[in-house]
Amino acid sequence: MSLQVWVTVVGSCAGFCTTVAFIPQVWRIWKQGGNDISYAMLFIYILGVMLWLTYGLLLHAQAIIVANCATAVLLLLALGLKWWKEGSKQDV
Repeated sequence: MSLQVWVTVVGSCAGFCTTVAFIPQVWRIWKQGGNDISYAMLFIYILGVMLWLTYGLLLHAQAIIVANCATAVLLLLALGLKWWKEGSKQDV
């Protein structure tokens, strides 16, 4: 395999791992609420993902773009779930 193929494989695997790693957190927020997760952490994480996405777009690096788009969706879902779960607790 050429170097470019290896770079793409490694980048895709890295992006897959770092994106999928956040799924259990989203699931936990869905089931238990997000009291133990700070909004500051989520906002800083989203900022970092958006910067990585911008970097990937500037380089036309598909692995970086896809991974960070998926991670951004998961983070926005986590943020929305946290906000929704906290709001539903106040209604009780």
